Amino acid sequence: MTDPFHTDLLALAREAARRAGELLRDGRPADLAVAATKSSPIDVVTEMDIAAEKLITGLISEHRPDDGFLGEEGASTEGSTGVRWVIDPLDGTVNYLYGLPTWSVSVAAEQDGETVVGVVEIPMRGETYHAVRGGGARATGAWAGERVLACRPPAPLDQALVSTGFNYVTEVRDHQADVARRLIPLLRDIRRGGSAAVDLCDVAAGRLDGYYERGLHPWDLAAGDLIAREAGALTGGRPGEPPARDLAIAATPAVFAPLQRLLEDFGAWHD
Repeated sequence: MTDPFHTDLLALAREAARRAGELLRDGRPADLAVAATKSSPIDVVTEMDIAAEKLITGLISEHRPDDGFLGEEGASTEGSTGVRWVIDPLDGTVNYLYGLPTWSVSVAAEQDGETVVGVVEIPMRGETYHAVRGGGARATGAWAGERVLACRPPAPLDQALVSTGFNYVTEVRDHQADVARRLIPLLRDIRRGGSAAVDLCDVAAGRLDGYYERGLHPWDLAAGDLIAREAGALTGGRPGEPPARDLAIAATPAVFAPLQRLLEDFGAWHD
């Protein structure tokens, strides 16, 4: 049975993600421009990233003023309740800047350091993904009702469709491109969507057999990782480690181990 407290956190996360998604979808200015850069000149922030994070933190603080926050655009407070909200207000900013549809809002709640609630809103698909620890993963979208999520049936690695992403630091991108080049002949194919949270949800929904990326932050992973795991996927990083900045992997149980071995052999975590 789902903890009623976690159910309440989920309802708040869903409302915050929904409102932020509507703001981003309906409020996108025609002349949207880059407001700042992060790791490199091509790693951008727009005014809408900042506005969406303010909306999310403001709404949550109205209901739970003593909780902590960790947000991509600067929200960082400790809180005093043991609950911390981990927020990516706009995952896939470059897609959003260019008018591409693959972007999302990611809101997760941690309790005593463990993720217990995750919500990913994908406004241009009209889809919302959510999970509570131990309660499975579900989604609403163009289909009727709420769908219980399950990752794809077992398939050998050479029949696996795997997604990845690329860092905005040139030297890291070069190495990631070499890893992808070595992987491609061993898979069905590779995709690059541009939003880690969407890719993780696509693993959960059975649209991908696997996903890996290097260089992700906690806000990129928190909600989507929980959703993927609750849908039956395995997640991790380097062998024996959880998903981390060095490497994050999510895949069906049949694909996870061979994909992880290849990524370790190819040094996917290396500078």
